[in-house]
Amino acid sequence: MNWQKQLLTLINKSENEKIALAIDISTDEYPIETIRNIISLFEEIREKTPLVLADYKIREITNTKSAKNITFHTHGRASYTEALEWGQENGIKNLFYITDVTGHFWEELKIDYKVTWLIPDDFKPHVPFGRTLNLV
Repeated sequence: MNWQKQLLTLINKSENEKIALAIDISTDEYPIETIRNIISLFEEIREKTPLVLADYKIREITNTKSAKNITFHTHGRASYTEALEWGQENGIKNLFYITDVTGHFWEELKIDYKVTWLIPDDFKPHVPFGRTLNLV
C-alpha cells in the first residue's frame, strides 16, 4: 500500500476524533508540492482541520482551508514541544506532523494522544512515541 492510501486510511480511522495537522517549517528542503497535496487531502476529508505551523516555536495556527502561502525557513532548528503541548491543551486525539524528526523533544513531555510523524523522505528516524509514515 502506498503512503497516500495509508494516510487516507489513518485520517478516515480518526473520523470521530479531533485531529490536527502540524508542519515543521524549519527547513525549505521538503517536497513543497507534496505538503500542499497533504493539506488539500485533509481539507477535502476533514474540512477546516486545525493547522499548526512551527519551527522552534509555533509561528501560526490556522486551518487547512485558510492555508495559503506557507513560509519555510532555512535555519533547520526545530522543537516539537510547543506544537505537541498545543495538541494536548486543545484536546487533539490524533496529530499528524510533517517533519524530518531531526528536531528537539523535551524529555519530560507527556503526550496522551496519537501522533503520526509524516516523514518527507525515506529516512527512518527513531521517534519517542507515535508512529511514522514515510512520504515517498
